[in-house]
Amino acid sequence: MEYWERFLKITMKPKNNSLNQLEKTIGAKFKNPDILKTALIHRSWLNESKNRQIESNERLEFLGDAVIELWVTEILFSRYPKLNEGALTNIRAAVVRTENLAKKAEQLGLGQLIFLSHGEEKTGGRKNPSLLADTFEALIGAIYCDQGAKKTQDFLNHWLLSDIKYWGDKGNIKDAKTTLQEVVQAEYKVTPYYKILKQEGPDHNKIFTVAVLLGGKRICFERGKSKQEAEEAAAKKALTILGKMGKIGTKL
Repeated sequence: MEYWERFLKITMKPKNNSLNQLEKTIGAKFKNPDILKTALIHRSWLNESKNRQIESNERLEFLGDAVIELWVTEILFSRYPKLNEGALTNIRAAVVRTENLAKKAEQLGLGQLIFLSHGEEKTGGRKNPSLLADTFEALIGAIYCDQGAKKTQDFLNHWLLSDIKYWGDKGNIKDAKTTLQEVVQAEYKVTPYYKILKQEGPDHNKIFTVAVLLGGKRICFERGKSKQEAEEAAAKKALTILGKMGKIGTKL
């Protein structure tokens, strides 16, 4: 029996899905099935694997991230010629944000297919938004490598095009960090500064605590599973605090 077949029998116990079903959902039979399996291997699993020839999905995630970003950029550029660079950037960020990609991963059933360590499994790794989003990106990388650009575009059209239309039709959307920066620069002529206060947990499941400072004064802090997520949460909280305190439109 081939190593990969033994590997799947011993370690992979999907609840609601299978690799064959995943291929059907993608609409393609992989020429190299191993690359699809690799897209599902979280690095935590390697700590429990005795086979050093197996690699995690991180390289495929790196590729998939770039493929998705380029695809979204091209769609936005061609479909919304009247939007400026800042608006296009914000819309792209909304489409590729962790929460959105994690939702797609859940809809594909990837959470049940990921190879995880026992520790990661016990701490809810199969529902971890960051982990799910990373796996979705790795899947895109695998499709691109095995099936080519056209099939990847077809897949992304099915799973992400409606999100582009939703946010693109809204026009100039802004995330909390952008809004906070524009408000305080206009009101106080200062730029928000984000400071990491703490990093907790193992490398594969870190929690970041980030504070937002205005003119050297700490306004608030928030936590997130990535630096970007914590910064965005802190910016949202800062906008709420400034609004309630009547600081927007007055002096700090």
